[in-house]
Amino acid sequence: MKWAEFFTSSIGKKFVMALTGLFLVSFLVVHAGINACIWANDGGEMFNRTAHYMGSTVVIRIVEVGLFVGIFLHIIQGYVLEVQNRSKRGNIGYAMKMGTSGSTWYSKSMGLLGTILLIFLIIHWKHFFIPSRFTGVDETIIDGKPVHDLYSLMRDTFSQGWVVIVYVIGCISLAYHLLHGFLSAFRTLGLRNHRYIRIVRSLGIGFSIIVPLAFAMMPISMHFGWVN
Repeated sequence: MKWAEFFTSSIGKKFVMALTGLFLVSFLVVHAGINACIWANDGGEMFNRTAHYMGSTVVIRIVEVGLFVGIFLHIIQGYVLEVQNRSKRGNIGYAMKMGTSGSTWYSKSMGLLGTILLIFLIIHWKHFFIPSRFTGVDETIIDGKPVHDLYSLMRDTFSQGWVVIVYVIGCISLAYHLLHGFLSAFRTLGLRNHRYIRIVRSLGIGFSIIVPLAFAMMPISMHFGWVN
């Protein structure tokens, strides 16, 4: 099979979904680590300093382009596979069959969960990415240099209760999306050893709980003034 035929086949689409999914998992780790700086309780200095570094470093900006490519590929391939699965075999998600372990409600609802995440992502971009890259953000001084005061933007954004609720719903959707997608991605890439499957499944469950919970606690902490 030629490469072009492979990537346009059902297996190839699943392969792309798995690779982009794992790439986005690595992004979640970095993003959660940066956002966790708000809990330094230093008035946002560590958070703003870290965000400025990430936004002004050439290598990071290049990786950012790759991130957007990965996001769009994951979304597009996900919807294509969802349509194909519904028309051919019913709603079975994009992973290879895993017996009873693949029959949970969230494994059958990856399209719905992905759609909720897409809506959440658009709202998140509107709140933070577009202002920081295009429309402008108020500045603060760190080490004698002006930097975007994203901490204050975050505080103002999460002062609105409905925004916090939307973000928490997004984080819950992310948790269930990861709960199925983490192991599914590794199986799609060829993981078959039962011992390693148990290890990856455990890691996936832990990741699916800890990372979305950390993300959800950020708007909640801001809203209730648990950070300053």
